[in-house]
Amino acid sequence: MNPITKSMSRRSVLKAGALALTAPLLSKLDALALAPKAAGLQLYTLRNELGKDLEGTIAKVAQIGYKKVENFGYADGKFFGKSPKEYAALLKNNGLMAPSGHYLLGKAMPNMKGTLMNDWSRAVDDAAELGQQYMICAFLFPDERKSLDDYKRYADLFNKAAETCKARGIQFGYHNHDFEFMEVEGQVPYDVLLKNTDPKLVKMELDLYWTAFAGKDPVELFKQNPGRFPLWHLKDMAKTEKREFAEVGTGSIDFARILKAKKTAGLVHSFVEQDVCQRPPLEAIAISYQNVQKLNI
Repeated sequence: MNPITKSMSRRSVLKAGALALTAPLLSKLDALALAPKAAGLQLYTLRNELGKDLEGTIAKVAQIGYKKVENFGYADGKFFGKSPKEYAALLKNNGLMAPSGHYLLGKAMPNMKGTLMNDWSRAVDDAAELGQQYMICAFLFPDERKSLDDYKRYADLFNKAAETCKARGIQFGYHNHDFEFMEVEGQVPYDVLLKNTDPKLVKMELDLYWTAFAGKDPVELFKQNPGRFPLWHLKDMAKTEKREFAEVGTGSIDFARILKAKKTAGLVHSFVEQDVCQRPPLEAIAISYQNVQKLNI
């Protein structure tokens, strides 16, 4: 048994023994944990674990304390190989909800269904059945972003995809990495996306690590585009020359300063994510969870 599993087992026993005496307190804590703005987890962090044991991994996420998750990998009507109804039941049984999910553009994999370019309407219907409030374009592959005109075309596509989402009560958005802040033909692609998309139809999920990695200040982005950033990825940067991914609260990103501007940003949901972990991912997300509790989210 690894340390985190052992810790979870011990906590479960203690909780069971003390439940009768602490019921009023637990009720208050549960209410706080279920608050919409309590940080969730982007499941991509656990992609390897989910592939080996979906049910067991989801249960461990809940045991750590997370109350919501952000999906990834939807394809051909399935969430991790399960129908929307089956996956919704799995989340509900573990006290979890999924307010958001990541999706691909589809140009790089034209035969894949469930992308913005292929069978998008079905993807939106399935997201609505699951109860998602947001659908986010997660990433543009290198072959999909060779010119500034590519970004302009995608801005138009995002507006259209967002209209489909809106009809089902879902908000569309875009998740950044660092490359969107690198000039292409004398312009910054991220600015092009912001300028050429309808601010009501297309919101942004700001990845705080990649924004900082690119040398940009999230707070300035919020001031320049108020209300445009309802979703954030909480991801820290190691205090090393390579600036690796790190557990929230262990690196160089000043989350407290950024969070002071959450109203300007329009923050609704935030998700812990760690693309690469130097320790077992479940242990990493547990550390991030504990440190996130200290932040005013």
